[in-house]
Formats: sequence, structure tokens, C-alpha cells
Amino acid sequence: MASIIKWKIKRFNELSLQELYLVLKLRSLVFVVEQNCVYQDIDGKDEKAIHLLGEYNDQIVAYARLFNAGDYFENASIGRVVIHPDARDKKFGHEMMQQAIAAIESYFSQTKITISAQLYLKKFYESHNFIQTSEMYLEDDIEHIEMKREL
Repeated sequence: MASIIKWKIKRFNELSLQELYLVLKLRSLVFVVEQNCVYQDIDGKDEKAIHLLGEYNDQIVAYARLFNAGDYFENASIGRVVIHPDARDKKFGHEMMQQAIAAIESYFSQTKITISAQLYLKKFYESHNFIQTSEMYLEDDIEHIEMKREL
């Protein structure tokens, strides 16, 4: 079955101004406004990442940034995983994780992935073969755990 979401993978300098604006708007909507968390989203790491964008009805509704080993964690990593609130009922999150894992393997030739996951999403990430590797810790006053995946 063909996907109803269109996936794009781009390096930072390949993002159009419009795409960058929409990505930052989505991240701000969810991580700052929805989660009521004041933090520095523009953290100087976007330039190192490759960016996974999911478009649905000509809107960016899914996004994650992907890092090579050593650029964020010792292993490759996935971060800023976000689905637009209006698109969560479409269940794009699982497809996005499959796309992100495949992109890390393809672009970086890495099979070990580390993430800093919000604790409430533990079962979601476990469904993609991530295993909890730390105790709960607070990141920007939100409960997180470290999780790792290895093929």
C-alpha cells in the first residue's frame, strides 16, 4: 500500500527557507507551546543533522532530525521527533520511525542508535526495538529516558 505521506530527507543547506520556517514553527508549536516548555530549540545542531520531513496535504506534519555517530551521542541518533497535533490521528509516527532508522542506516551506515525519549513514549519506541538504558531524568522539566537500538 502506498503511503499517503510524502517523505523527504535533506541536509540543512538543502532545506528551502519555507521548509526551515515550517519545521521551526512545528517544533515550536509542540515542544514550546503544547508542552509548555521554555527552552532553546535552535541549539546550533541543525546544521550537522539530516532532516526527515513528512508532508501531508502540502503541509509538513512530521519531522525528525538525524545525527551520525559522534555528532550528538556516541551512536547515531534521532531527535526532535514531532507530529503535528492535527495529524496525530493519522498514525504517522510509526512510519516516520521506520523512515528515520532506514535513513540512518543508508546515509551514515550506522546500526546503533541512541535517543533521549520522553518517558511517556517508552512503549512507542520499544515497538521499534529500542531498549531503555537509563533511569528517568529530567530534560527541560520533562521526564526522559535514554534508549538504544542495535541491529
